[in-house]
Order: sequence, then structure tokens, then C-alpha cells
Amino acid sequence: MPNHVHLLVTPNVVATRWLGPLKGFTAYQANRILGRAGNPFWQHEGYDHLVRSDEEFARIRRYIENNPASAGLVAEPGDFEWSSAYAGPPERAAAATN
Repeated sequence: MPNHVHLLVTPNVVATRWLGPLKGFTAYQANRILGRAGNPFWQHEGYDHLVRSDEEFARIRRYIENNPASAGLVAEPGDFEWSSAYAGPPERAAAATN
């Protein structure tokens, strides 16, 4: 997604041990790549949620994987390159043999 990130994880440690460092590292790298300094990268808002069942995990995963298609960025969820639903690049074998 161009303006936000969805992350569904099953960590072995409490979120405070990895979420802050993850956000700090990604903000630093993104700001370095974009040539930005002095402004926060991540917005203050956030949504942390404890998933309590396999069914809820599957529902959230479907939501995340369908989000790029729902937003009109791609036709199908498997077309979004940065998604766990990504099906891979289109086959180019036919074009190469013609």
C-alpha cells in the first residue's frame, strides 16, 4: 500500500521488544532513501490487536491480502508484488519463444 503497512505476525516475544525497533529501523531506512530528515516517518496512529483464534487470523490475513485489490491498486490480490498473496511475475516464456 502506498500510504500504510499491514503486518500480521506470530511473534515469540512481546510486541514492545520488536515493534519499536522495527518501526525505528524502517523509518530510518525510508527517510535515508527518500532523502528526508527531521520529520517523523510513521504517523502517530497505529492499531495493535491480539489475534485470539485461527479463524480470526485467517480473516485478518484475507483482509490484508485483498486490501490492494480493494483499493484499486491491482486487479487481483495475487498481483500485488509486496503481498503474501503475490503469485510471482507473469510467465514470459511464450513471448520469449515468439
